[in-house]
Amino acid sequence: MPLTTTTAPRPPDAGRRKLLWHRLIFGLWYRPVEVLDEARDRSVWGAAMFLCLLCGALGTLAKDSFWAQWDVSPALALEAMAISSGVVLLASLLLGLVTHAIARRLGGNGRPGPTASLFVLVFWTTDLPRLALDTCLPTASIPVRATASATAAFGCALATLLIRGQHHLPTRKAVAAVSVQMLAAVALLKFPPGSG
Repeated sequence: MPLTTTTAPRPPDAGRRKLLWHRLIFGLWYRPVEVLDEARDRSVWGAAMFLCLLCGALGTLAKDSFWAQWDVSPALALEAMAISSGVVLLASLLLGLVTHAIARRLGGNGRPGPTASLFVLVFWTTDLPRLALDTCLPTASIPVRATASATAAFGCALATLLIRGQHHLPTRKAVAAVSVQMLAAVALLKFPPGSG
């Protein structure tokens, strides 16, 4: 009787857990290296779009003009909030794609979907504390500005780790890939002109 060997069927993708939104978003705060490694080569557009819309809404709520419009017409105020959130979503998508393009120019080999969506997620996740404070405190107040500075530095560090891992670039090239657009976004969003 001939001897036959059979191998047990391999379970599909057993080593990769599903990345739930709350694990992804909160995990970036308390275990960022592990989460970014787990999210490598995965597109997270759902979580990224949700955060863009949420942060766009929070940013609108922090503006006095929104509440002035609310007193006149709540419907128009909500329409302005929806438009603002849509603009934030489109701008964030562009920001992520530009970051991916620069990383590829510097020799990176990552894919556009994971790079752009994770970059957007990192940017807005780290900006959430500042936005939350900005809705109840003046933009120029010390707590808001201190939070903006701390979260900007943390966001830049996470974005560098992300690009380094996604594109297999050395740290200096990863910093170059994220620095210009991160500085521009921080200057315009976290420290807008006239907020000092």
